[in-house]
Amino acid sequence: MEAKSVFQLMEKWAPSYLAFDWDNVGLQLGSFNKPIKRIMITLDVLEPVVDEAIKKNADLIIAHHPLFFKSVKHIDLESSRGRIIQKLLQHDITVYASHTNIDVANGGMNDLLCDQLGIQSRAYLEETYAENLYKLAVFVPMTHVEQLCDALGDSGAGFIGNYSHCTFQSQGQGTFKPGEGTNPYIGTKHALEKVEEMKVETVVPESKQKRVIDAMFKAHPYEEVAYDLYPIENKGKTYGIGRIGTLSTSMSLKEFAEHVKQQLELSHVRVTGDLSKQVKKVAVLGGSGEKYIHHAKRKGADVYITGDMTFHAAQEAWQMNLGVIDAGHYAEKIIKQEIKKYLQSHLPENIDIFVSTTNTDPFTFI
Repeated sequence: MEAKSVFQLMEKWAPSYLAFDWDNVGLQLGSFNKPIKRIMITLDVLEPVVDEAIKKNADLIIAHHPLFFKSVKHIDLESSRGRIIQKLLQHDITVYASHTNIDVANGGMNDLLCDQLGIQSRAYLEETYAENLYKLAVFVPMTHVEQLCDALGDSGAGFIGNYSHCTFQSQGQGTFKPGEGTNPYIGTKHALEKVEEMKVETVVPESKQKRVIDAMFKAHPYEEVAYDLYPIENKGKTYGIGRIGTLSTSMSLKEFAEHVKQQLELSHVRVTGDLSKQVKKVAVLGGSGEKYIHHAKRKGADVYITGDMTFHAAQEAWQMNLGVIDAGHYAEKIIKQEIKKYLQSHLPENIDIFVSTTNTDPFTFI
């Protein structure tokens, strides 16, 4: 199996277009065509992680945090970053990153945190992406309407909410005159033909546009297909960063902080707020989420779980009576097992997938 097949699977779950514009996701180093037998999943690409990948003969590293956030202007082989690049190239290890796109994706980092903590009835903390929609109108003879509609729906067109294969059909008369070099399905060369046709209209998400058009051509009997494709203002499927939901029963902030520690297997958390305060509505954002404290407050959260809270942001949350549990950035380690489980369910059994055992948390608490 080539690396690009694995990348396509990751893209199916967490498309790169969901990533924030400052992020750097996808292929970090290596080749799309690299043959893959062993995949290592990690949170970070640090030198000890690369050493582990070399020792365990990994062909591909899939990381949550990108190897490169900014452009590389020089490679100093005496530096840790330079040695990482050198070792990866020398041992022909490809690196791929799925970061804010898998944070935003359904079933990704923030949904996983909610699952672990028992947070229900979830909504986005902030909407970050809405897919562009297009209207497809295609003219087809009456004999092939059902075949065409099935092909369009099966390829991803016609989804409105939880309804699929949605179309509008209007009957009319199509006219055409086949010219030289044609091989018409209906009619004869140089003779004007009149055919009862159906105009089939449906909605197409931008991400599935090519697949739908290809399916349309395959299902349509005509040598030349008459169709229109144009953008519409309707909002497509939306995605967002963070989640907000509720606990099945309320508990004190102190009890909930202990619950977070236990469920996320953390040795400590930092807490802001009145420990006796009852909490039920919870906002969550994995990683560095201090700039979203106002989003959490506006949406009615009693407590906000994130990482990397700075002193003044914590003070601000404290003053507006928003409880905060800083679980640390390393709480994102839970994504490793989920990526492994996802890939194992989609890749052949002869592809070995394993999670890095290297601890990349830089902090030790004394």
